[in-house]
Amino acid sequence: MNNDSFVEYCEEAKKMLGRRMWILLALAMMFGIIVWGGFNTVMELTNTTEFCISCHEMEDNVYNEYVGTIHDANRSGVRAGCPDCHVPKPWIHKIVRKIKASNEVYHKILGTINTPEKFDAKRLQLASNVWRAMKETDSRECRNCHDFDTMDPSKQKPRARKQHANAMLQGNTCIDCHKGIAHKDVRKQLPEDELEALEAPDPHNIRKLPKNFTDGMERVAQAEAEQEKKDKEAKTKAKAKKIAAEEAVQARIKKAVEAALKSAGNGGSTAAPEASSEGSGVNWGPVPEREIVIFYPGQTSIEWVLNGKDHGGARPILKGGDRCTTCHDKETADMGKKMVTGEKAEPTPMPDKRGHIPVKVQAAHDAENLFLRFEWEDTTHVPVPFVDGGKMDPENPMKIAVMLATDEVEYADRGGCWGTCHHDVDKMPHQPEADAISASDAAKRLDLSKGITKYIKESRTKLEIKGRRGKKRGGWDKLKEDGELKAELDTKHFMDLLRYKSGQKVAEDGHILDQRIMSGGQGFNVNARKEGNNWIVEMSRKLKSDKPGDLSLELDKVYNIGFAIHDDHTNGRYHHVSLGYRMAFDKEAEGIEINATKQ
Repeated sequence: MNNDSFVEYCEEAKKMLGRRMWILLALAMMFGIIVWGGFNTVMELTNTTEFCISCHEMEDNVYNEYVGTIHDANRSGVRAGCPDCHVPKPWIHKIVRKIKASNEVYHKILGTINTPEKFDAKRLQLASNVWRAMKETDSRECRNCHDFDTMDPSKQKPRARKQHANAMLQGNTCIDCHKGIAHKDVRKQLPEDELEALEAPDPHNIRKLPKNFTDGMERVAQAEAEQEKKDKEAKTKAKAKKIAAEEAVQARIKKAVEAALKSAGNGGSTAAPEASSEGSGVNWGPVPEREIVIFYPGQTSIEWVLNGKDHGGARPILKGGDRCTTCHDKETADMGKKMVTGEKAEPTPMPDKRGHIPVKVQAAHDAENLFLRFEWEDTTHVPVPFVDGGKMDPENPMKIAVMLATDEVEYADRGGCWGTCHHDVDKMPHQPEADAISASDAAKRLDLSKGITKYIKESRTKLEIKGRRGKKRGGWDKLKEDGELKAELDTKHFMDLLRYKSGQKVAEDGHILDQRIMSGGQGFNVNARKEGNNWIVEMSRKLKSDKPGDLSLELDKVYNIGFAIHDDHTNGRYHHVSLGYRMAFDKEAEGIEINATKQ
């Protein structure tokens, strides 16, 4: 073979080899596509809700809990199924999750959770695994649908927009707050220290508030300001109408008196009596009015409020200094309904009892006195099922109590009088046994004949908030020494308490520090009456007092105020209460809810 022939042979062989390589490569690609297609098909088949519930362990337990929740059915018709929440969309993370799922197949074969009883026994462990995984990924699957950047806070409730803003600024993620939204909530079964660690903010998740969110907050502020202006104008018109009606009545009275005197031969020379109204004598017409919706609180003690396991707002209160009104001022009616019906924090529900009461509140002052006026609609009698005769306090159809405090009393600036209600007072979950009370050192120093009354943290060496390792929550038996208590009293670390009992017609002035102490009503007067179906209570209290347990009120300072009403012969903790509000004198400003105007 000559050289030219050899070269031609080599070239032909090279072409043939190239063609074969391309054929092999094409076949390999086709085979890969078929394999990949089959693999991906299997992946997608196992990535459906139908596949997830093909075993009865899932269908009979978590799936039945999911049906009917907001992720299953809602007004927009967008459904989030099992894989939407539990399988990552990014391919690598999806493969990792599928590999981990092989462990679930293994336990399926073993029958680890093949009965509802076995499933419930493992539920906390299973849920904790999901929570930790979502925490580690900054709730990646949640954010497939829910994104801070596209949230419109103007369409959210006050509590939601506040909590979402806090989450972004502090570094919290979706799963920190939204456990148990599609399945049975076992969050409270997690030990407190583990729960705190799991829900702690992560600095890596801190976000700047997106423009869409801040714009929404501005829309909220503008809408609220416009509504407040409209409400104020409406109230001004209503007051003007009321004043005009009262003046018309006084004019008719004056005219009738003059006519009577003239007919008696007096010539009408005697002046008509000065116009006054029954009660305090205050002209309430021009005094600003605020409607405060008080609500049934159930067993929500200050320990409940400050415990993250019970109350999602615990962290904002403790860490951010948020007030209860920040989140709840506009939703107290809903809160009261949940508790009075036993849906939340109430082991003895009373579904026929009203859950909330709208109360019109006004405040005024002169040089010597503070005047308070409360007006609300009475209710028909609803017998209490657990008391013979249905009336807890047969003598008193109504009682009302008002508490005042400075910011120096812990929690008063955020929760008003909530700091006086504890988990171990009378009729609360950790109420001590009578024998324990009588044998205590506290019983030698306090009047505990009627059980544990209200007290505040300043009177105790410690409050048990969390109740870890079986400890009782509260601090009734952790009483400070007498000298320490006197120092707290002298520095005005107490709640000034004003109380009125309608049946007994008793006005009591007192205070709360180590216990509730009531004294006479010197300098404190009450006029309470029914007008139609409305209760009207007018109180007058001296601004200045040197009596222990009294706050001397300064006109240039701001005070915390809260009040409670026992309606329908109720007693003890079965009252309606307000959140904590701020009261000032002749001062209209943000954060001042009650303005006492000068007479």
